[in-house]
Amino acid sequence: MSVVLSYLPTPEGRGALPFGFAEARMRGVEVLVVADGDSASQPEFLVDVENARSTAEADDVSYRVAKNDPGLSHADQLIDASYDDAVELLVIGQRRRSPVGKLLTGSVVQRVLLDAQCPVVAVKPPVRAAV
Repeated sequence: MSVVLSYLPTPEGRGALPFGFAEARMRGVEVLVVADGDSASQPEFLVDVENARSTAEADDVSYRVAKNDPGLSHADQLIDASYDDAVELLVIGQRRRSPVGKLLTGSVVQRVLLDAQCPVVAVKPPVRAAV
């Protein structure tokens, strides 16, 4: 069993990581990280993932990185992963929206919410306190 976790090198994408690791820890399953494009080969990728594991106090949760298929969009990779019978949950990041903006969610988020086979959680990034 596993939790699929979307990774994008954005505040929204990074904001979903700790939630996904916390869910996997609570469920006692591993995490499958699906990175967008070349994100998994970037130096900050492993830093972001390890920081999220630490933040979620989920150092005991194992994870693996899905092989990126360059012929598929990030949304398609997430949707394909959701059809695996071993997947319990898919976690994606979503940016904060104004009331009008809520009528139109992002295309990746909207496609995943509508087409995924398993339950999907859309996580907003944490609010940063003004300094």
